[in-house]
Amino acid sequence: MIARPPVALPLLALVAFLALFGLVVGGWAPLDGFDAAVSDAFRGYGDQRPTLVTALRLATDVAATIPFLIAGAVITTGLLASGERRFAACCAAVTVLVPVLWSLMHLWVHHPRPVDGFVVVHSNGFPSGHTSNASAAALLAVLLLWPRLARTGRIVAVALAAAFAIFIGLTRLALLAHWPADVLGGWLLALAVVPPVTYAVDRLVPRRPVPVPAANRTPR
Repeated sequence: MIARPPVALPLLALVAFLALFGLVVGGWAPLDGFDAAVSDAFRGYGDQRPTLVTALRLATDVAATIPFLIAGAVITTGLLASGERRFAACCAAVTVLVPVLWSLMHLWVHHPRPVDGFVVVHSNGFPSGHTSNASAAALLAVLLLWPRLARTGRIVAVALAAAFAIFIGLTRLALLAHWPADVLGGWLLALAVVPPVTYAVDRLVPRRPVPVPAANRTPR
């Protein structure tokens, strides 16, 4: 079984994402000013801590596209091998869909990254791909593990997943790879996409049949 979060969660995330998208595309001055102020603060902090910046460059790559795709492929293969077709379908769909969505937006949405960041990326920045990847992986892990965990385990899983998604988003800000709006867009994109994937899999992929004990079988 795969946990199905309330439908309101992805709907609210989608509405918030579209609203943010409109503000980004429209160049809303208050948002641009907030982005600039936060990035300037991170620039001053990073300039004084080059060792921390180096460590963050390594840490942030955990959620880069290539590791995300490799991990998704390995986990999907393992789930298929163990007969967990529904879990495998969810993992495969998220692994493909999330990078495709943010990559297309990087192509179509003109939103340059901060100038002279601590990492150099030659593409548009909305939404943050690293943040989208990390948030999608974290949320999917919670949804797949939820039915198998007791209350304490669920609390721990949610806390770890949220911490990971937030940490990756903060690394993108600290490295001046993205504006705050880009990172917020990555979090919202994952919340808007991953739950509908679980809904679709629940409808389209048949459940694994439960074997009937021989003692309970009706003789023909």
